[in-house]
Amino acid sequence: MKIKRIVLTLIFCSLYIITNSQISISGKITDEKGEPIFGAEVYAPEFHVGTVTDSIGKFKLKNIPHGYISLVFTHVGYEAYFESLDIHKSYKNFNVILKKAVFSMDEVIISTPFNRLQSKNIMKVEAAKISKLKQMGAATLIEGLETIPGVSQISTGTSIGKPVIRGLSGNRVLVYAQGVRLENQQFGDEHSLGLNEAGIESVEVIKGPSSLLYGSDALGGVIYFNPEKFAPNNSASADFNQQYFSNTIGSNSSVGFKNSYETFKFLVRGSYNTHADYKIPNGNRVTNTRYNEFNFNTGLSITRERFASELRYNLNSTDLGLTEGIDNQSTNRSTEFPYQNIKTHILSLHNHLYFDTSKLDFNLGYIFNDRSEFEDEHDHEPHTISHAEDVAALRMKLKTLSYDVKYNLPKIKTVQLIAGLQGMYQTNKNLGEELLIPNAKINDIGIFITAISDFDWGAMQGGLRFDNRKLTTEYHEIIHGGDVHEFEALDKTYNNITGSLGVKRDFSENISARVNLASGYRAPNLAELTSNGIHHGTNRFEIGNPNLLNEQNLQLDIALEYNSKHLEFFLNGFYNALQDYIFLSPTGDVEDSADVYEYIQDDAKLYGGEIGFHLHPHPLDWLHLESSFELVIGKQANGDYLPLVPANQWNNTLRSEFEIKNWWQKGFATINVASSFTQNNVSLFETPTDAYSIVNLGVGGTLQIGNLGFDLSANLNNAFNTTYTSHLSRLKSEGIPNIGRNFILGLHFEL
Repeated sequence: MKIKRIVLTLIFCSLYIITNSQISISGKITDEKGEPIFGAEVYAPEFHVGTVTDSIGKFKLKNIPHGYISLVFTHVGYEAYFESLDIHKSYKNFNVILKKAVFSMDEVIISTPFNRLQSKNIMKVEAAKISKLKQMGAATLIEGLETIPGVSQISTGTSIGKPVIRGLSGNRVLVYAQGVRLENQQFGDEHSLGLNEAGIESVEVIKGPSSLLYGSDALGGVIYFNPEKFAPNNSASADFNQQYFSNTIGSNSSVGFKNSYETFKFLVRGSYNTHADYKIPNGNRVTNTRYNEFNFNTGLSITRERFASELRYNLNSTDLGLTEGIDNQSTNRSTEFPYQNIKTHILSLHNHLYFDTSKLDFNLGYIFNDRSEFEDEHDHEPHTISHAEDVAALRMKLKTLSYDVKYNLPKIKTVQLIAGLQGMYQTNKNLGEELLIPNAKINDIGIFITAISDFDWGAMQGGLRFDNRKLTTEYHEIIHGGDVHEFEALDKTYNNITGSLGVKRDFSENISARVNLASGYRAPNLAELTSNGIHHGTNRFEIGNPNLLNEQNLQLDIALEYNSKHLEFFLNGFYNALQDYIFLSPTGDVEDSADVYEYIQDDAKLYGGEIGFHLHPHPLDWLHLESSFELVIGKQANGDYLPLVPANQWNNTLRSEFEIKNWWQKGFATINVASSFTQNNVSLFETPTDAYSIVNLGVGGTLQIGNLGFDLSANLNNAFNTTYTSHLSRLKSEGIPNIGRNFILGLHFEL
C-alpha cells in the first residue's frame, strides 16, 4: 500500500503543475513538384502531440512546449523529414518538402537517447509497425517479432513464447512496455511474454548490450514496445478489429476509442483473445495448449507551455493451459489441469519539463504481477469445475516500482549530453504451498551519462554507467514427498560499471557504416541463486548457486548499409565475449523422479550476424523482393556449445502492391518462404534438429464498398501443412511438432 500511495501522490503532483500554452507551428507540406500532400502526419514523438495536413497540405500544431523540440513529418510513399527546433515563439509558414520514397518510412527511434531517425541513429535498431507484422500473418505478438532478423523465440506451442536475441534469452533480454521495464517473473521457461498487441503501435529491437541505457538484464538486448498513439489534435475516432484463426478455432477481438483536444488527449481499448488447442499436421491437437486472454488499455495526455505529461494503464489477464502432451482431443477453451492464471497491471507516468535550453524527463512505473499455477496431483481429467473453486499450488505476487530521470543538458556547439538516474524497488511474495523462488526484495540504482556529437562525415556517441543492486531473501523450508528442501536466506550486493562507444560514418549519400563497442552486465536472478526443487513445466530438479557472480560481456557490432531508390542492402556482424555466463548443467543424479541440474558459470562467446536486401526493381513499382539470412554460434570456453541457440535462418518474401479502381486501395499480396537449417551445434542436454521450410501466403488491402470502408487481410501460414519442429521448441523433446496449417482472416474498420 505504501508504494501505491507514493505513485498516486506523484501522479497528482505532476498533473497539478500546469500553465497555459500559446506556442504553435503552422505551415504547408508539399512534394518536390510543389503539389500539396493531403493527410501527411506532423508528430512530436517526445510528448505525443500530432496533427495531419488538410486538402491543400496545410497544418497547424498548437500547444507546443518551449525549448528544444523534435518534429517528424511523414506520409506513405515519401521519405520522413526530421527537424529539431529551438522553440521560444510561434512558427508561421514552416513549409516542408517531402521527397518520394520507394521503401517504408524512416522511423524515429524512441528506445535510444536523442530520439533520432532510424537512418541517423548511431546504434543499429530494428523497428516495425505492429500492423505490418499482422499483415505478414503473425498470429501472436512474439511470433511477429520472429520476422525481424536476429530475433527468435523459445516456444511452448502457440501460447507461450519468450524472445531470443542473437542466442541470448530469459533475463538477458529486457522488455519495455509503456516506457517502463516489464517485470513478470520472466526467468521461467514456461512463462509467456505477458503482452497483447492491442494497444501497441510499434516495436524496436536493440540487438546487443544496452546496460548503459537500461542497467541489469539488458546484456543481450532490448525489445521496446511503443504504445498506441493518441488521435491527432481536435479529432476523435473509434475502431474495431477482428481476427479468426482456423487451426485453433481462435478469435482475437479489439475495440478502441480516441479523443484529442488542444491540450488534453484520451484513449481506451479493450480486447479478448481465445484459442482452443493447436492442431499439428497429422490432425491431432496438442492437449491443453488452449488459452484465454483479456487486455485493457487506457491513457491520457496533457500538454502545456513548459510541461507535458502522459499517464497510461494496462491490464493483461490470461488463463493459460500447460500441456503435458497429446491426450484428450477437444476444442474446448476451458483450461485443464495444470494451468496458469496471470494478471499483470502496468501503470506508467511520463513527464517532460521544458526549460529554455534544456529538458528534464521524469518517468515512473508500477507493475503488479500476480501469477498462480494450478495442478491436480491425482489425475488430469478435463477441467469440469469452476476456476473459482481451484486452489493455487504456486502463487507469486511481484510488485515493482521503477523510476527514470533524464536531464538533457544545454547543447554545447554540436555536442548533446544526457545525465540520468534509474532504479527500481521490487518485492516478491509467495502465497502458495510450493516455491520456485523465495520471498525477496531487490533494490536497483544506476547513474549514467551519455553524449552525441555530429560531424560532416557522420556522428559519434558514447557514455558510462555505474549500477548497484541490493538483494535479500527470506529463509524457507518446504517438505515435498517426505524430503525437506531449504531456501537459505541471502543478503547480496552487486556492483558494475558499463560503457559504450559508437560511430556512424557516411561514406556517400548511399553508403554508411556503424561500429559499436558496448559492455553489459546481468546480476544473477532469484532462480539461479536459490532454486532447490522441481521446476514445473521443465520436469527438472534445479539447484541454485548462491555464489554466482555478475555476468559481464563486451560486444563488437559492425553494420554496413547501402540505400538507393531501388535497392537496400545490409550486412551486420557481431562478436560477443561473455564472462561468467550462467547456465544449467546436468549432474547425472535423480531426485523426486527428475533429473538434477545445477547452475554453474563459465566464460562463453557468441558470434554471427545478418545479411539481407530489399529490391524494388525499376520500372516494376508494384514489386518487392526481400531476403535475409541470420547466423548465430554460441560456445563455452571449453568448446561445448551453448544451449538455446537458434538454427541458421533464411527468410524470403515476394510482395506485390496494387490497386483496383476505386474499391480496393493499398492492396498487397505476399509469398513468404521461411527456411531453418539443420542445427547440429547443440549443448549437453539438447538433440540436433532437422532442417525445414514453410510457405506462408497473404493478401489484403483497404476495400471501399459504397460509403463503407474497411481493411481486410487473409493469410495462410504453413500453407502445405509441413510437419516441422523448431530447435527452440520446448515440446521438441516430447516429439511434438509445431503448428500445422493455419488460415487467418483479419478485419479492421472505423466505427
